[in-house]
Parts: sequence; C-alpha cells; structure tokens
Amino acid sequence: MSKKAVALCGAAALAFGMNGCAATYEGSGTKDAASAEQLAQHQDDQWNAPVEQKRSQAEGTYNDGVYTGEALGVGGPVRVTLLVQGNRITCLETTQEGETQSVGGYEAIRDGKYAELIEAAQGSDIDVVAGATLTTKAVSEAVDEALEQASATTPANEAGVK
Repeated sequence: MSKKAVALCGAAALAFGMNGCAATYEGSGTKDAASAEQLAQHQDDQWNAPVEQKRSQAEGTYNDGVYTGEALGVGGPVRVTLLVQGNRITCLETTQEGETQSVGGYEAIRDGKYAELIEAAQGSDIDVVAGATLTTKAVSEAVDEALEQASATTPANEAGVK
C-alpha cells in the first residue's frame, strides 16, 4: 500500500470517528451542556413559584414602627428591615454583605424572595431557599431580632423607645 492510500484511510477513519463526538442536542457545544439545557427545560423555576400566604397577621403583639434585625450570613451580616402596622408585618428591605453571587441566598435577597416569604409567614418561619440554608437561617434570625425589638413586652417599647 502506498503512503498516500494509508494517509487517506487514516483521514477517513478520523473523520468517521470524530462524527461520534458531536453534541446530541441542537444548539449546545457538549453533551453535558445538552443535558443541562434539557433538564432546565423540564424543571420549574423556583424564583417564579408563588408564595402561599400562611397567616394574615403576626403571632404575638407588636408595637407599630420600623425595626431592623441583623444576623451573620455565610460571608457577612444579613439585615432585615420590617414595618409593623396593626400587628401586620411588611418586609421593607433585606440586605447582605458578602453572600456568594449566583447562589440561592444572594439571588433570593436581590430578587425579593425572602421578603415575600417573610410577609407570607408573618414572621421568621420561612421556607429554606435551595442552595441557601445558612443565608435562610440568617434571614430568619434577623427577623426574630427585629420582632423582638417590636415586641410589646420589650422594656424599651414600654417606655415608647423604638
């Protein structure tokens, strides 16, 4: 066999062999990307899920006002600011310093998911956000701290101080 024939056979074998390495899903570059794309098309988006109202009013008696609680998250403090009016809690703001971007807790704070959960629960009994167990715990503790300040039995509130 000539060198030209061997080279031609080798090139043909490579061409046919490489054909099997192509992505199996249109628009993706790898099989792993194809699997992720296909999976994403069939899973519910956790950020678009409606939050069910658990209670219409907070349990306990609270003084009207604006209260801020703070707790340690994964990368720094997490703050929750609540408005209490007529024993009804409205979450005005959730902030964080140092939570990891592109992870559940950072996204849930930024997108207002925790605020929705706090208002639905009318307290700190909130559902854990996927991928953000420690941040959710910090948000819950911050809510507890804010509500402790708002408590009608807190000595500072008995004196009219917020």
